[in-house]
Amino acid sequence: MRLIQTLVPEGKREQVIAALDDADVDYAMTDETSRREYSDIAYIPTDVDSVEGLLEALRSVGVERDGYMIVSDVETIVSDDFDERLAEKAADEGDDAADDDEETTPADDERIPREELQTKARNLSRSTRNYIALTLISAIVATAGLLQDSAAVVVGSMVIAPLIGPAMASCVGTVISDDALFWEGVRSQLIGLTVAIASATLFAAGYRAALAPDLELLLIQQVAERAHPGLLSLAIALGAGIAGALSLTSGADEALVGVMIAVALMPPAAAVGLGVAYLDLTLAVGAGVLVLVNLLSINVAGVATVWLRRYKPTHWYDAREARRLTGRRLLLFGLAILVLTSFLATSSLAARENAQFETAVERIADDETKNLLSVDFEYEPTLLTQQPHSVTVRVYSDDPPAATALRERIRAETGTDVRVRVVSERIAVA
Repeated sequence: MRLIQTLVPEGKREQVIAALDDADVDYAMTDETSRREYSDIAYIPTDVDSVEGLLEALRSVGVERDGYMIVSDVETIVSDDFDERLAEKAADEGDDAADDDEETTPADDERIPREELQTKARNLSRSTRNYIALTLISAIVATAGLLQDSAAVVVGSMVIAPLIGPAMASCVGTVISDDALFWEGVRSQLIGLTVAIASATLFAAGYRAALAPDLELLLIQQVAERAHPGLLSLAIALGAGIAGALSLTSGADEALVGVMIAVALMPPAAAVGLGVAYLDLTLAVGAGVLVLVNLLSINVAGVATVWLRRYKPTHWYDAREARRLTGRRLLLFGLAILVLTSFLATSSLAARENAQFETAVERIADDETKNLLSVDFEYEPTLLTQQPHSVTVRVYSDDPPAATALRERIRAETGTDVRVRVVSERIAVA
């Protein structure tokens, strides 16, 4: 429910009353006593779906230009008459939809008004001191979590990352043709990612100098996942963008959904900082590509979702420009995603080939040995992929197979030449 409070300019009283009567809504009108250029105050309780139509009606008689319109959230309205009006309205809309042969757009009780959406997005887009501080803390915690190989700590860093606001602001600004809001969202996103990467780099550099100068980052699972990301990362980012836009346009609490946005951005940004601090080009480039793909995907999914929720600019003559601008930005972002996704596709194909290689080697080792304990693989990371480097076969046998014979068979059946080690283990119990 919403309450619209309107300061009626001098000379507009009759026009406002006519507009409200035409809209068939309940309202109350009182005298305005501040001795300014207003004659009355109108109070209009209404449901969420009707807010945009009422604001348009009031805007058409000049209230926006010369007065004020304030929209407030209302917890509940206690009125049998108001409930009956809502029920009649719902019944009338249902009858109209049933009688109409053309496709109709059903009412959406969870879609907040355009003006409320714009205000909410603007408030979330600002790169305040708290925004920068929380981003810095989140990046440091994420970097520590990656170094500890702790998924719990990484998830904790996402909870405090305030990254949903700027991303959604740029999406809303695109759809409703608010360039100031769009560029504010873009600027805040860039500031946030810059702060995240810089703070992660400084923290990792201090950790390297003080505690672990020779740490092999790609041996840490949480880090390696960001060095060679696959195509599933794209699905995560698109889902985050859609969820963020739905939470914003429905008026729901965006804090929990903001964690999803942070999943796609904060750990990769921390991984970029680790790569820079340890001069690891493979990690820095791989995680950097992941950050860019996720950032663009979140914005594309967000813009598309807000557009499909039927939002449009305030003035009708801006609608065509908004459609053109939305289409152009979606096209540019989409092309950039396609280019960057080629890196993710390369990693995904390499991961599939490595999985097939491991399956073949395990089958060969099982055929050639008795009492096989395990088969371990080591990979050599390249800029985009990981190539098999060596295989260690562990057996419990007095007559282990020859490493040379295993290597030759692996090369013959897989086409990959790797170093092979055979380790024979014995267990003594006293």
